[in-house]
Amino acid sequence: MLEYISSLAIPVVVCIAGVFMLSHKKPYFESFIEGARDGLRTAVGILPTLIALMIAINMLNASGITDLLAAAISPAAARLGIPSELIPLLITRPISGSASTAAYSSLLERYGADSFVGLCASVIMGSSDTMLYVIGVYFSSVGIKKSRYAIPCAVAVMLFCVFFSCLLCRIWFK
Repeated sequence: MLEYISSLAIPVVVCIAGVFMLSHKKPYFESFIEGARDGLRTAVGILPTLIALMIAINMLNASGITDLLAAAISPAAARLGIPSELIPLLITRPISGSASTAAYSSLLERYGADSFVGLCASVIMGSSDTMLYVIGVYFSSVGIKKSRYAIPCAVAVMLFCVFFSCLLCRIWFK
């Protein structure tokens, strides 16, 4: 019964919105078209930034730098209570959503979803985003050329969130 009701939710909402738009004299459809046009302009405007980010991410992964960074960061992370198994995820998460999803899947397959590593990885994946992608897309969409303090601040917040995620998992699940 619940599955049947949930399958009707989206069509019912669309129909209610359609009836609402048709029953009022305001130009809702024209507003929709103008919004779609603006969205298309924005998408075309940020395309060069997205292409540059994709190329940079692929070059970084192909160079093997992520493995070198993982080996260098691992001892410091262990002292902070962050499992060293999370390092590949922590390196890829700020840069690439697809690479971090692959690292996350690998962690869950290797250690299990109920392990401490799996729980920490799940909290990190659920509470973080690809900061370089977000900064690049948002800043280019509004025409900001220099990020100034945005990237260092985002890195500091990401590091704090990783530490805090592992701390909370240690408190709640161990």
